[in-house]
Amino acid sequence: MSDRLQVLIKDVMAKPITIAKSAYVSEALEKMLDEGVDPLIVTNNGTVIGTTSRAAIAESLGSRKTHTLKATSIHVANTVEENFTSAYPDQSIDILVPLLQRYKLVVVLDSDHRLIGQVTAGDLLKVLRPAGNLLETMEPAHFIQAEERAVHLRRRMLDNNINRFIVEDGDTVLGIVTETDVAKALHAFKDIVEGTRQDYRIRNLLVRDIMSSPLISVDADTDVSDVIDLMLKKNISSVPVMQDGKIAGIVTRNSLVQAL
Repeated sequence: MSDRLQVLIKDVMAKPITIAKSAYVSEALEKMLDEGVDPLIVTNNGTVIGTTSRAAIAESLGSRKTHTLKATSIHVANTVEENFTSAYPDQSIDILVPLLQRYKLVVVLDSDHRLIGQVTAGDLLKVLRPAGNLLETMEPAHFIQAEERAVHLRRRMLDNNINRFIVEDGDTVLGIVTETDVAKALHAFKDIVEGTRQDYRIRNLLVRDIMSSPLISVDADTDVSDVIDLMLKKNISSVPVMQDGKIAGIVTRNSLVQAL
């Protein structure tokens, strides 16, 4: 039996991080940012009912149904998704690979079906590393101009299921903008801008106003394990890959799990 088969889920699982469905999305976003997790397990009376994510919170905060509400008035129940599955602690980590290739989160249950842990792509990548080079594990990079309006960015994210864009000013790379940046910006606006003026202010918000900069990138010849270590150390979900002075693609936690 290989070393990989001898490693069990209980050896890699992390403490479950949960939030009640009755909590507010402001609390959920704060917990995700503080704990460095996405998604977050949602419970009702101690039972797992789903997850909430930074993308789901951004969508809720940007919805016309909630445009007059502060983030401290919108309940997590409005953002619950079912993007998770379950496993048991004494199962081999081999079953985690196909599960995390499909779901963002695996909840770990004991024999009485009580929640005792969770496993994300980051947890799995601490012990399993894909073979091959970065060019074989990366995804296509998507680009957006810094002067684009943030509402257009959000629409492109939703319509095309894209989680992040490289931000450019002409041909110059300025940074990156992710669903986390969108959620944080909408949360801030909900708190400081009067409800009747939120639509106007948000429509005039530019991508450069919410992007993260400077951009953390790696060269195409960087070892995959070194890139994973960098992502875990910096608690980031993606790293653009440079080749011949240009961005050739982007490595994400998901693309790395897909390569296992």
